[in-house]
Amino acid sequence: MIAYIANSLVRVSDPDRALDFYVDTLGFEKVVDIPMGPDMRWVEVALPGTKTTVALAPPPQGQSAGGAQTGIILDTSDVDSDHAALSAAGVDVDEAVSRWGDPVPPMFWLRDPDGNSLAIVQPAS
Repeated sequence: MIAYIANSLVRVSDPDRALDFYVDTLGFEKVVDIPMGPDMRWVEVALPGTKTTVALAPPPQGQSAGGAQTGIILDTSDVDSDHAALSAAGVDVDEAVSRWGDPVPPMFWLRDPDGNSLAIVQPAS
């Protein structure tokens, strides 16, 4: 039986640059970093205390990395502070936090160095 979402995959062109962004900027932890042949490696990051990981993987041969709508939504307790901090850090974020009203929570989108989009949402308490 299916127990939980194990991981999600984000295609990146440079795993070191992606690691710097996801770990140093977004606060993930590196949980896997192993070689996959002579020129590739499998890298996974996770938010502290969570089971689900995000694999930062190269694209299949002949395809490019980046520009994807990942479908990854990150919860926060303070969307405005996160937006301000990420913007100040030079992250590509939406100009402002979107507020459509109930039942849609306040949110904004950000893009990783490859242009992959993730959302940060402040769910209702």
